[in-house]
Amino acid sequence: MRINGFSGMDIDSMVTSLMTAKKLPLNKLNQQKQILEWTRESYRELNSKIVQLSDKLQKMNRSEAMNTKLSTISGNTTALKADANSNASSTPMSVEITQLAAQSHLSTKANETLNATLSTTLGEIAGSDTPGEYELNINDKNIKFNSTDSITTVIAKINSGGANVTASFDEISGKFSITAKEYGTKNNIKLQDGATNTLLALLKTGTGSADVNAAVNGSVKVKNLNDGTEKTYSPEGNTLTVNGVKLTLLEKTDSNNPVKVTTQSDPAKAMETIKSFVDTYNELLGMMNTKLSEQKFRDFAPLTADQKKDMKEDEIKNWEEKSKSGLLKNDSILSTAVSSMRMVIAGQLGDLSSFGITTGQYYEKGKLQINEEKLKAALTADPDKVLSVFQGSGSDGTKKPIFSELRSQLNTPLDMFAKKVGTSKYDSNASISLNVDSIMGKQLKEYKSRITEFERKMKDAETRYYKQFTAMESAMNKYQSQSSSLTSYLQ
Repeated sequence: MRINGFSGMDIDSMVTSLMTAKKLPLNKLNQQKQILEWTRESYRELNSKIVQLSDKLQKMNRSEAMNTKLSTISGNTTALKADANSNASSTPMSVEITQLAAQSHLSTKANETLNATLSTTLGEIAGSDTPGEYELNINDKNIKFNSTDSITTVIAKINSGGANVTASFDEISGKFSITAKEYGTKNNIKLQDGATNTLLALLKTGTGSADVNAAVNGSVKVKNLNDGTEKTYSPEGNTLTVNGVKLTLLEKTDSNNPVKVTTQSDPAKAMETIKSFVDTYNELLGMMNTKLSEQKFRDFAPLTADQKKDMKEDEIKNWEEKSKSGLLKNDSILSTAVSSMRMVIAGQLGDLSSFGITTGQYYEKGKLQINEEKLKAALTADPDKVLSVFQGSGSDGTKKPIFSELRSQLNTPLDMFAKKVGTSKYDSNASISLNVDSIMGKQLKEYKSRITEFERKMKDAETRYYKQFTAMESAMNKYQSQSSSLTSYLQ
């Protein structure tokens, strides 16, 4: 705190006045830095939206996203789950499950359960006869245990031991078991025979290969209900695909109560996917068109801290809305992105129009509109044609399906954003840190450096002014004292 002298000079006001004029270039730097930060945030928001659309397009390009077939089951509905693929046949089928598949496994033998909990140690199970260490040689992996290991620890070591098996323990029954992770006889559990101090012997689970239960294949009879032909399948696991329908086997069926599977056309899922695409596409396109045509208010520069002191909150908000407006007006990256998006749609516009998807009036700037009744009719009458437009038909290499082509085109603005703004083309999180080595990151760093240096010079200047005015005041006080003495002497 500086205190004015007794000369009548208001040093603080004089220094403040001088510094106000000297501060104008600093205010300009801070305003330029603020505009850069606002512009960068606008880019980051758009980057997030583009990544979201790109991720959605990737998911939509999978066959199940545009599936126009639906399988329903009747009869024993708890024994089977049926999911139609996009190429599923409409042939009705009868499914009889005579055997479920099972993985290879071994477990505690009957009437030899353990009186233990998950916290019980191997030493407590063995009692005074514990050798201190145990091992399990399974599927050519040798896993070692200590007598102080609890059953929980034992399970964790087995499951992470690389043997492709899963161990478990049931405290209620005292049953310890090991099961192969995968189905099929090629995944049968292999044990080393005749080993000593084995974990399996301690847990009464067996000691060698003879105690392993081999994998069992499933057995399923599928009948074509149109002509009565029948075929038996022996899947290694509990899933198989017949006539384009994925069958998940859940339980055995009675021969008198098989499961009937009926498949028919159902455009609901494809309709949902296309509508979701159109909504997301329109949202992004509208956002970019708004940024490109937004009015720029050149007279509304970012407010300084001193200016905000004399303004109300609403006034500050309204001012900053105008300050931020038009930051991306006619931006080249956005213009290129909008053009490429619209060209992808234009390339398929003929077919899209026949499906009920149009681009509306010219002033809507490419916004898509859907006639849902027309789209539903197209998906019902010729779903393959609709799917080929959006997902492609592997046979026609000249086609550029919308989902993959649009995603490819969106890579260009994402790459440009990454270089200029420092965003990620793979992450839609708008709050993650930006790359400081980007073009705008380096510009921002330069602004900060210049502002810091300018503030240092301002501080030096302020100190110098105070010193000068203090020296002036001292001189004036000295002169006034001498003048008073001389006047007194002459009287």
